[in-house]
Amino acid sequence: MNKPVTNHSVKSDPLTSAGRLTRGEFLRVGALSAAGALLAACQPLGSQLIASTNQPLQLVYQDWRTDWFPPMVQEMLAKFHDSHPDINVFYVPDPVDVEESLLVDLQTGTGPDVFAACCSFFPILAQEHQTLDLRPYVEKYLDRALIEDWDPAQYNSLSASDGRQYGLPKYHGALALYYNKDLFDEYGVDYPDDNWNQDDYLEAMKRLTHDRDGDGKIDLWGSMIDVSWDRIQVHVNAWGGNFVDPHDPHISRLGEAEALAAMEWLRARMWDEHVMASFLDVQNTGTRQAFAAAKVAMTEDGSWALKDILAGADFRIGVAPMPAGPARRVTLTTTDGFGIYANTRHPQQAWELLQFLIGEEYSLAMARANFLQPARESLVDEWIQIVRQEFPEKTKDMNLAVFADGQIKGYSVVAEVFANMTDAKRLATEAWDKIFTLGQAPVSIMKDVSAQIEKAQQTVG
Repeated sequence: MNKPVTNHSVKSDPLTSAGRLTRGEFLRVGALSAAGALLAACQPLGSQLIASTNQPLQLVYQDWRTDWFPPMVQEMLAKFHDSHPDINVFYVPDPVDVEESLLVDLQTGTGPDVFAACCSFFPILAQEHQTLDLRPYVEKYLDRALIEDWDPAQYNSLSASDGRQYGLPKYHGALALYYNKDLFDEYGVDYPDDNWNQDDYLEAMKRLTHDRDGDGKIDLWGSMIDVSWDRIQVHVNAWGGNFVDPHDPHISRLGEAEALAAMEWLRARMWDEHVMASFLDVQNTGTRQAFAAAKVAMTEDGSWALKDILAGADFRIGVAPMPAGPARRVTLTTTDGFGIYANTRHPQQAWELLQFLIGEEYSLAMARANFLQPARESLVDEWIQIVRQEFPEKTKDMNLAVFADGQIKGYSVVAEVFANMTDAKRLATEAWDKIFTLGQAPVSIMKDVSAQIEKAQQTVG
């Protein structure tokens, strides 16, 4: 892990030391014109901002709080300041409840100028009109070659239904099927390949599910998925269905036959056949942790989990494309991106920071720090080299290019978004907890849930 850069113009996280400003206080201070003097008092690096009409303007940038991220971001922001000496950037880490608190912070004017967001909560920020429209900046400053280097599914997903561009890609996470080669060999199961479909997947799950310690209880499951919006959606898409009508974000397709069939396939694997682990089966362990601990022989997870899995697993690892469904093969591309607060006092300078964040240097810094797959297709080969250099033995027979397969071949999908995403996500999550996590409800309840979601869309334009 890179050491933090000691640079007196790039401020360290003021939240990591006791006795300094809380995150909420820090952001509120950042929203005030007198922020400079107050912020200087909380700098762990010890530098003092001198109140002056000529002092650099200040931006607050909020992003991940994971252990590897702060040292990397401090080093990169030092480089940004070298080329932008008139801008001081204060990095603050996401709070644990970022999906809820970021919206509140932005609505109350205490949020960051530039932030990272993803998944189903990023479009909610746009729907609540808390994101700056980036279209004028994209048209003026970005060339077509860069835009075409991004996965079109990911890039287009960061636009609202009214055409506003609310984000730009941060990195390109893609789902694949991780598998434990040692367990496959032990039970005589052929490795997954790009010809696998859901029937092959199910057959392997059955053959890999066992009571290994002989206590009468299953302790090795064939596979596992994360019960969440986009991970369930990829199965629905593979069955030929959708969550949201592709032509109208006010219309729900969650209650239609294809969606119900895909969800029933997942439910039956967990609760009828017990060949796919539920979260209760693995004591609420995450997918990557359960796989690394050899509790499951396969898992559907992304390139964002690669470093944790390589570091944590003591067995030979393989990766393969997601198995094809009855209708088509689908993989998820993440919608992680960078956005700018709609009411930032410094939109041009915030854009300059955002341009730096989407640049090649920052992308490769994230790749080196935690194997984050760059959003640009042209950087995939360099990313693979970075991974192989750190784990040469574990990756020598891994087809790491699988993670870019959907981007290159055009079968990536992104999280589908309703016009009123807040209520849609809440209603669906409550139902999925009953169906998948607890096994207490049939998939047929999604018909009523779909109707409720569609009714909730009437509250928005």
